[in-house]
Amino acid sequence: MSHQVFDLFLKATLATLEMVFASAAIAVIFGLPLALLLTVTAPNGLWPSPVIRKGLGFIIDLTRAVPFIILLVLLIPFTRLLVGTALGTGAAIVPLSVTAIPYFARIAEVSLKDVDPALIEAIRSMGATRLKVIWSVLLPEALPGLISGLTVTVVTLISASAMAGVVGAGGLGDLAIRYGYQRFNTGMMLWIVGILVLITIIVQVSGNFVAAKLRACLEIYG
Repeated sequence: MSHQVFDLFLKATLATLEMVFASAAIAVIFGLPLALLLTVTAPNGLWPSPVIRKGLGFIIDLTRAVPFIILLVLLIPFTRLLVGTALGTGAAIVPLSVTAIPYFARIAEVSLKDVDPALIEAIRSMGATRLKVIWSVLLPEALPGLISGLTVTVVTLISASAMAGVVGAGGLGDLAIRYGYQRFNTGMMLWIVGILVLITIIVQVSGNFVAAKLRACLEIYG
C-alpha cells in the first residue's frame, strides 16, 4: 500500500469515526431525556401522562420509520441552514444525529423500563422525591442496558455513515464510492469493508465488556 493510499484510508477512517461518535454523543444528549420522558409518563411511571407519552411516541416512531437514505435527502435544506453546506463530514453529522436520536431513545426506554418497580417503590416509600428516584435509582440501575443500547446505536451509525458516502458525506463510504466502485477497484472495496468490520467488532466488544462490568458492579454493590 503506497503512502498516498494509506493517507486516503487514514483520513477516511478518521472522518468516519468523527461522524459516528459525534452523532452518538448527540443521540445520548437528546435521546436519553426523551427516553426518560417516555418512561416517567407511562401509566405506571412517576408522572403518568398518556397525552405526552402518545404524542412523543408518535413523533419518535415516525422519525424512525423514515429510511436513512431518504432522511438524508429530506434534511439537505436543514443541514445547509445549520452548517452552511450539505457535503462533507460536518454536514453528515446532522442527518446521522436525527436518525440516531429516536433510535437510541427507544432502546434506552426499554432499559429504563426494565428497572425493578419494587426497588423504585422502596426508595419512594423512604421519602425520596421523583427526581431523586430518577438520579439515584432509575439511571444507575439502567446504566448497563443504556451502554448496550449505545453500542447498538454506534454500530448502526457505522453502517449509516457508509451510506452517507453516496451523497458526498466523506469517510469510508465516500472512499468506497469514489475510489472503489466508480474505478472498479475491488481491492479498495475489500479493504474498506475490512476496516468497517474491524471498527464494528471493536465497538461491539468494548461496549459488551463495559456493560458486563457495570452489571457485575450492580450485583455486588446493588
